[in-house]
Amino acid sequence: MNTQDKAKGAFIGALIGEALGVGPHWFYDLDELHKHYGTWIDDYTDPLPGRYHEDLNAGDLSQQGWIIKKMAELYVNEDGYSDLAFKKMMDDDILRQLDGTPMGGYGGYTSQTMRDLYQKRIKENMPWGNVASISDTTESLERNIPSGIYYSDNLKKLSKVVSENYFLMQQDNITGSLSVAYNIVLAMLIQGEPLDEELSAKLMKKVHHKELPFYAVTSKNLGTPQVGRNTRSDEGLFASPDALLSPSYMARAAKDEDITIDPAWKVSLVYGMPCAIYHMLPAVYYLSAKFHDDFENGVLHAINGGGQNQVRAMLTGALIGAQVGLSGIPKRFIEGLTESEELLDLAEKLTAHL
Repeated sequence: MNTQDKAKGAFIGALIGEALGVGPHWFYDLDELHKHYGTWIDDYTDPLPGRYHEDLNAGDLSQQGWIIKKMAELYVNEDGYSDLAFKKMMDDDILRQLDGTPMGGYGGYTSQTMRDLYQKRIKENMPWGNVASISDTTESLERNIPSGIYYSDNLKKLSKVVSENYFLMQQDNITGSLSVAYNIVLAMLIQGEPLDEELSAKLMKKVHHKELPFYAVTSKNLGTPQVGRNTRSDEGLFASPDALLSPSYMARAAKDEDITIDPAWKVSLVYGMPCAIYHMLPAVYYLSAKFHDDFENGVLHAINGGGQNQVRAMLTGALIGAQVGLSGIPKRFIEGLTESEELLDLAEKLTAHL
């Protein structure tokens, strides 16, 4: 595997995970999930009538997958991130396909973040800079998977782009730090670093060298803060680097023989089935470390955990895809994606500079 193969694996892996969730999305009652889809989902499935993505078919991308695709196209067309182009894309291409309701937008369910943006930009005509949602979910993280891929060779630039893009649409600092941290981890895996107990220590070194926008809470030279010093701007955008520590703790748990989650899909019961980012990421890191060389089992255990399984599988698919590369993803998952040739071509263009 080379870097480009890993980067393409991350992109296609995320979209596979997203599409796998179209049918069984948001079943919090696992008995109900099993009633309709059996005790083990192993492929793309059609959504049921009246569910979140009822107008889609097995292998289709729903709304968030479509937004990720649009974000990747922006990178290709602009040769990198453009704040102006992003805002124009949102205003002209994406928001015009929504109606502000949970179930009325392109690709099925519309997230809280996107509904808030629709309300403020379309209905209230509020300016960018005043439209960020209070939501604590993963929309901005997901949208920036192409950022993590495109800037995987430049963590400082990646952190800046993801931070700025995040705060356009979500405002919670903790959710922001976790979103940036995930995309930094994704970039490290594309670079060839393993998702193991040592990864977080490597990231902490970058924090102390001021390569990443996290405030190092502890240091060798603690003292009284200087009068007039703005810690937020002087030391880092985010309050602490703890978001960078979770991946290695989860990797350690996945490899510890005294810690057993069996079957692995029950990680959703350990860390929580809901949508909030603090439920989502521990399970994603755990599965991505446990199945670091097994894309199929990683994404399928993510899907079979129920709840917000679509995002769990999307984020797990990106991280495992970055570890096994496009060449390590079973062909049946790629061929089963709707418009797979177009998506493969987009992956090639998105990663060509790597």
